Amino acid sequence: MVSFTPTEDQQLLIDTIRRYALNDVRPGAHDADEDGTLPDSVIHRGWEIGLIPAVIPEELGGFGDELSALTGVLAAEELAYGDLSAALAVMAPALVAYPLLLYGTPAQREQWLAQFLDARPAPVTAALLEPRLFFDPRDLQTTAQIEGGRVRIKGIKSCVPLAEAAQQILVYARDAESGRVDAWLVDARTQGVHIESREKLMGLRALPLHRMLFDNVTVDLDARLGGAAGIDFDAILSRQQVALAALAVGVARGAFEYARDYAKQRVQFGKPIAQNQAIAFMLAESAIEVDAARLMVWEAAWKLDRGEDAARAAYLAKQYADKAVLQVTDSAVQTLGGYGFIREYPAERWLRNGRGFPAFHGLAIV
Repeated sequence: MVSFTPTEDQQLLIDTIRRYALNDVRPGAHDADEDGTLPDSVIHRGWEIGLIPAVIPEELGGFGDELSALTGVLAAEELAYGDLSAALAVMAPALVAYPLLLYGTPAQREQWLAQFLDARPAPVTAALLEPRLFFDPRDLQTTAQIEGGRVRIKGIKSCVPLAEAAQQILVYARDAESGRVDAWLVDARTQGVHIESREKLMGLRALPLHRMLFDNVTVDLDARLGGAAGIDFDAILSRQQVALAALAVGVARGAFEYARDYAKQRVQFGKPIAQNQAIAFMLAESAIEVDAARLMVWEAAWKLDRGEDAARAAYLAKQYADKAVLQVTDSAVQTLGGYGFIREYPAERWLRNGRGFPAFHGLAIV
């Protein structure tokens, strides 16, 4: 069964990221949200924690630890506890690195993984989400048409993180003949790749997210991740769902703890408002939701690490966390009363970010 005690290495990672989240991320999160820009120094310090180099094989220059979804969700929760936009920016290179580790051919791994060992974040991103109602990742409208030894990719992607700075893009597309979903490594300078306007969203205002047009982009067949065997797209979806659920837990935990501490300190009518039954019950419900969502995330990640079919557990964890983070962040705004509606306080930012989780397909992976 899944252990409730982190290993020594996992606890060291949790403590390291928690210090980073509290000391480096949170102090500038409000200004980043207002300005729409994440400080490079903050992202670089997050990159220096070394989440990706730690799981790259030693023969390719990394530290050779096993890619663990459970370790990944522990890290994701702590990063999102600092700020969701910063967490997604720090985790963005993993959108390419982890699928490469899991499914890349030996030649692809040797060619592409070295960039994740550099001192600066690798300039890569991935494009999955599409701009349409009722988006279904298993029914992509972006297509890949194989013609001889070349492939033509056509479609529109939305909310692609850090697209302007990316040099390589992992593009998910449906095979026009077989219908299976493949992932293609595309050079951002390829003719037909167009980075369009930055998305204007209610949340994630500090994270650059762009719409992208792939207008008959032509690549070689060897650009398909995994070669002829391709990828296990269902497993990648499960890893993405678990990652997003863990991030939702981090946002919810941050909002709950802030509201709890505020309620203990805020005195009205001669006593802390935490002693009011309505506030106390709301905080208790929030604590339950955070712990329940976290346990579901841990179980799904544990199944992924054991090589089990985690599709059901990952989907349920994601669905539960989506609802939990909205409930907890809304309760935090209510607990702060009028201050919860003021942008100088973080509760409204957590609520805006928390509301978007059902639509954040493909923005993170563990």
